[in-house]
Amino acid sequence: MARVHGREATAADLRALALTGFGHFTSMHVEGGGIRGLDLHLDRLARDCRAVFDVHLDRTAVLGAIRDAIAAEPGDCTLRVTVFDPDLTLANLGSVRARPVPLVTTRPSAPGGAGPMRVLSAGFQREMASVKHVGLFGQLHHRVAAKRAGFDDVIFIDPASGRVSEGCTWNVGFVTHDGDVVWPEAAVLPGVTMALVAAEAHVTRPVSKDDLWGMRSVFATNASIGVRPISCVDDRDFDVEDPVVAELQAAYRQIPGQRP
Repeated sequence: MARVHGREATAADLRALALTGFGHFTSMHVEGGGIRGLDLHLDRLARDCRAVFDVHLDRTAVLGAIRDAIAAEPGDCTLRVTVFDPDLTLANLGSVRARPVPLVTTRPSAPGGAGPMRVLSAGFQREMASVKHVGLFGQLHHRVAAKRAGFDDVIFIDPASGRVSEGCTWNVGFVTHDGDVVWPEAAVLPGVTMALVAAEAHVTRPVSKDDLWGMRSVFATNASIGVRPISCVDDRDFDVEDPVVAELQAAYRQIPGQRP
């Protein structure tokens, strides 16, 4: 389902997004009508709207669009809010004042929990890493390459610094052999799920690829998967039954959802 201006989106509504591809978004998991970290998702949309379009986001309109989408989609789902301007084209982009609107799409939640995943490392750094923009080709290209090589997803190493940064569409965390949780200090998208989990455990420092090999366990975080263990990076295996990761998973599940 896709809704814009409180109604089902038409091809004309989506033309600018498809042909110009200029906008930003956030994805959230709806569970029992509530959303973990809803305020953080709204903060992200407001911050990115200023960065991308240089205008103020109408948070009231966004909340109304989210409520309408939840009402129209019974049951748990993954909900995405994409902010774009249907009137922008390659010809007028940057020369007219943007009037962005929220496009809300939903998809059913995947049945069952997500098991550990195997990831391949790749040298890559996203443009405007701190903005959740719609320019996904680069990271999706690497995800496709990883899947063709027999892995589930990809984890990025900044080619300039050699630091581990993030996954394709998720943040990454590590557990040291002392049981400490470490988040990589790098140019990354600050994820909502990462922020919620980091409230329980927060140490940030640079992590090189050599440092990664010395970790006890590795995990991914985003709204769709929560906290998901990583079983291997390249040919290096990691503990998928780490009690620290299990504690983070349990703590995340206990966070109450906010109703829009």
